[in-house]
Amino acid sequence: MRAVIDTCVIVDALQSREPFCRDAEAIFMLCANQQFEGFLTAKAITDIYYLTHRQTHSDKTTREVLTRLCALFGLLDTTALDIRKAISAEIADFEDAVMVETAVRSGMDCIVTRNTRDYSKAPVPVCTPTEFVARLTKTSEVQND
Repeated sequence: MRAVIDTCVIVDALQSREPFCRDAEAIFMLCANQQFEGFLTAKAITDIYYLTHRQTHSDKTTREVLTRLCALFGLLDTTALDIRKAISAEIADFEDAVMVETAVRSGMDCIVTRNTRDYSKAPVPVCTPTEFVARLTKTSEVQND
């Protein structure tokens, strides 16, 4: 399975934000254990830099965090065509529309976000971190039987 992980999920794990961090951290572990292929968008990386730097106040520390993220998750470029399609998409939040278009073009199986309501018109499946972890854990258990 190939999944785009939304910025909020990454930041939940990095900043141990309750009550969301448990599922977010599980997603990191599942990706590290190759239970799925996780991806971030290039735009997400800039947002994660900003949010992490606000907490650490250290460019060096923040860049080290980004280096580890880029080693764990693949990166998806956003193209001009993704932007053009997002402008006319039925998804109200423009940033979400860009992520959807990037995910569709890149052949992703799903998007993982806490904000599923804004993705109701996405042509790619969208699930919460809790749903995603449950799906992967169930698949792993079935494979091990």
